[in-house]
Amino acid sequence: MRRALIGAACAFVVVTGLWVPAAAAVQRRSVVAAFYPIAYAAQRVGGSRVAVSNLTPAGAEPHDLELSPAQMDRLLDADAAFVMGHGFQPAVEKASQQRDGVTVDVLDKLPIGARNTGAGNSRVRAEGSSSGLDPHVWLDPVLMQDIVREVQRGLTRADPKGAATYAKNADALVAELGALDEKFRAGLSSCSRDLIVTSHEAFGYLASRYGLRQESAAGIDPTAEPDAKRLAELTDLVKKNGVTVVFTETLVSPRVADTLAREAGVKTETLDPLEGLSAKKQAAGADYFSVMDTNLRKVRAALGCS
Repeated sequence: MRRALIGAACAFVVVTGLWVPAAAAVQRRSVVAAFYPIAYAAQRVGGSRVAVSNLTPAGAEPHDLELSPAQMDRLLDADAAFVMGHGFQPAVEKASQQRDGVTVDVLDKLPIGARNTGAGNSRVRAEGSSSGLDPHVWLDPVLMQDIVREVQRGLTRADPKGAATYAKNADALVAELGALDEKFRAGLSSCSRDLIVTSHEAFGYLASRYGLRQESAAGIDPTAEPDAKRLAELTDLVKKNGVTVVFTETLVSPRVADTLAREAGVKTETLDPLEGLSAKKQAAGADYFSVMDTNLRKVRAALGCS
């Protein structure tokens, strides 16, 4: 009987000794991301070592996000937090200043400045950002590579033991983004037109990267309302430049784009600025790359690219 008890005790020690490290191995670092593109990068780079929480609900417009008490707790308690900065999400950015852990303001880290981003409507450029800086960097695959590297560095600071994993995953994602950049360069290299007209000034970095021009009805803030003078200017511009499509976008009312297209006698099409994928799209398997591929196809058709 005594031998049986000793054997059982030993077995318990052995099993317990195996179980404890296994539990520790699956414990993941908590990561909070302000909205979809950063959350996507954090999940791809972090892999199984992280649990990523996207503060912006699926299909929600991120600019005016207000945090619930539960979201505030997740933000404050996370091992790492990634926010866009420069007034893109004021409530998120203000709350992140209360954190003690690793916090990365992405725009502060990128090689951008108050430069021309391919958007001609400079009079409204500053409306969506406290600094006047266009925050829509993730729509440029090259700048998205820089975001990935900042995520890698932030995760490594929060979890130094995962450095090799984060480097490997980031290298793979950067390579995919390099291929996407080449696809855009090839796809937009020979087009009949170079002007894209949008309802919201979200595609300036993308336009600048590939030698295009962007004109928008509203500014960086998608809720801004253009005045009658701006709509008249754009109507004339559309007609003079042979523009065939006015782009509206997901998550924003198409009313402004519909009005402009009707006045100019052209059609509308929808681009996705990737600020928040709907639950339906995510369930169907959509991600950053599939949406960017669709955007490229639509822009090529609008510009008459061969």
